[in-house]
Amino acid sequence: MAERSERNRGFIIYRPVVYGNTALPITPETRGDAPAEHTHRWTIGFRSAASPDDGSTVGGKDDISYFVKRVAFKLHETYPNPNRIVEKPPFEVTETGWGEFEVQIRVTFVSEANEKPISFHHHLKLHAWAPQAANPLGPSPVPTPPDGPVNAWQYDEIVFADPTKTFLDILLKHPPTPLPKVRRRGAPPHIAYPASLVNQAKGGGMPEFTQLMEKEEADRLDQAKKDIVAETDKLRNLLIEREKELDRLKKEVEAMPHGTS
Repeated sequence: MAERSERNRGFIIYRPVVYGNTALPITPETRGDAPAEHTHRWTIGFRSAASPDDGSTVGGKDDISYFVKRVAFKLHETYPNPNRIVEKPPFEVTETGWGEFEVQIRVTFVSEANEKPISFHHHLKLHAWAPQAANPLGPSPVPTPPDGPVNAWQYDEIVFADPTKTFLDILLKHPPTPLPKVRRRGAPPHIAYPASLVNQAKGGGMPEFTQLMEKEEADRLDQAKKDIVAETDKLRNLLIEREKELDRLKKEVEAMPHGTS
């Protein structure tokens, strides 16, 4: 047993996951026993990164219980039993409400991992993503669907450094489903990625994380760097012009005749 608990020094392995929420407005037909003041039904979850082929959810194609023992969701204190502990997949909580708030997600790994729990923080989102308008009093730059699902999901990778031999065997027996190389559905919406808001505005259904998003993110970072360099050059040239203008004015002042007493 001691040999199985020994760690594989220098070995690193990771598992891609997503965490976040999907929310839908409550209608008279779907209200059920939800309180009258509640406006949305939402589900917050912790899932594998790959989505099912039918696009029914964001992530969740793989069963992650081989390395996740439990997930605790700390809801707003106004909810009954705000500390929700989920011991088996799907690791998610469904509730109704009217307000947005931060949820702490605490992930505990299986005993074979011999790893400490880790925590994530997610801002529960009920209302559609939209970038800030240039004019705060003006209309939103992107129309938002009044009745479609609102998705707020974050991709992450859990890295296991120096895993135990037993845990490494478990991970190797359960390789994660690779993310699609091409886009089959819209990208998860986020204000940092304006193009992703188009799918949301059109009511494009459940989004999906893809390998293409990594390349697009790298391209956006490269473009941002170029924009910063261009803006820096512009400001530098403007500063040079202002310094030349200042020198010219100083020389004109020095050349002025001085009065004598």
